[in-house]
Amino acid sequence: MLDGTKDQGSVDAMMLQLGRNARAAAGPLAIASTERKNTALLAMAENILAATDTILAANAIDLENAREAGMAASFVDRLTLTKDRIASMAEGIREIAALKDPVGDVIAEWERPNGLQISRVRTPLGVIGVIYESRPNVTADAGALCLKAGNAVILRGGSDSLNSSSAIHACLVEGLKAAGLPEHAIQMVPTTDRAAVGAMLTGLNGAIDVIVPRGGKSLVGRVQSEARVPVFAHLEGICHVYVDASAELEMAKTIVVNAKMRRTGICGSAETLLVDRAVAETHLKPILDALKTAGCEIRASDEVMKYVADLKPATEEDWSTEYLDAIITVGLVDGIDGAIKHIEHYSSHHTEAVIAENPDVVARFFNEIDSAILLHNASTQFADGGEFGMGAEIGIATGKMHARGPVGVEQLTSFKYLVRGTGQIRPT
Repeated sequence: MLDGTKDQGSVDAMMLQLGRNARAAAGPLAIASTERKNTALLAMAENILAATDTILAANAIDLENAREAGMAASFVDRLTLTKDRIASMAEGIREIAALKDPVGDVIAEWERPNGLQISRVRTPLGVIGVIYESRPNVTADAGALCLKAGNAVILRGGSDSLNSSSAIHACLVEGLKAAGLPEHAIQMVPTTDRAAVGAMLTGLNGAIDVIVPRGGKSLVGRVQSEARVPVFAHLEGICHVYVDASAELEMAKTIVVNAKMRRTGICGSAETLLVDRAVAETHLKPILDALKTAGCEIRASDEVMKYVADLKPATEEDWSTEYLDAIITVGLVDGIDGAIKHIEHYSSHHTEAVIAENPDVVARFFNEIDSAILLHNASTQFADGGEFGMGAEIGIATGKMHARGPVGVEQLTSFKYLVRGTGQIRPT
């Protein structure tokens, strides 16, 4: 049963029980057959489609609460479900079912001179804790991805999406039951009490193996600073688009507008536009006019404002701000050298794009910029596990250990070494 604030002791006890349930479910999941996992996933997809009206009714309650609370339009957009978005959610689960099962996959194998045969094989991580805000579709994505990779998961959605997420979660549990898998394989924290987050960050007495936060800077910052278990996350998505002197103008206009305006509230939305000074006369105004026509507010450097009137001056803070809104910061740079220097200084190492026809420029952009995702002649809005062919993602990670970029089924596995011998012993 879902409820609100509880005393610390009862929250801790409840969370520890969720941890025990998840750990108990993780064992059978780790050895579950691909067929059984896929049966559950396909049932989940069908359940979500069948429950469309129920999910929309629950979402309407969340949306009303968000509007009454004065939430920003970008926040409301992330929270909003439609029939099309629910259908896409179900299709995403089907795509995950169609993916190759990573569990048991042989990553590498070799034989030693002494005859030992060694292989590195993918294994589930165990129990994943997912803490997220506003996006109810994360409930389906995270539950399905963790299941495909043989992991149990504890989901803690935001209070803003509680009704929507609960309706989706019920569909997932029914899918597990239909396939004869433990219903505790996908659990949802049944309280909005913030103490539940703190309990998850402790690891629940060793029950949780990895935490994945998905939300705003304050949430991710808290998780990264307090978690006692490994974290897959990114703190911000300060994404850049660089338009080189060799860029084709019409392509640049189309990509820049899409990168910023398709969905402004996602982490792959472009926040800074850099244009080569060499084409300021020819490229800058047409691109900015296209952005303004699309409804984007432009905050510009003093130099940019000499070329285009009626822009808002950019502050130093703007260059390192993730707006998640229809706002972009624009500056001029000295070619690829200037672009690399600017991006390395201000980037959050999430996603950057270069629009160029010069292969040397593209090679330098790819080789010298250290971000999780780099694109050439394509929108930053492709920074998404589904668009990468992963079916879906549980989030984007910008760290350098284990998982980086979209976190899909393969990133939700670890590995073990299998060593086969014929009686070998190590010499004394």
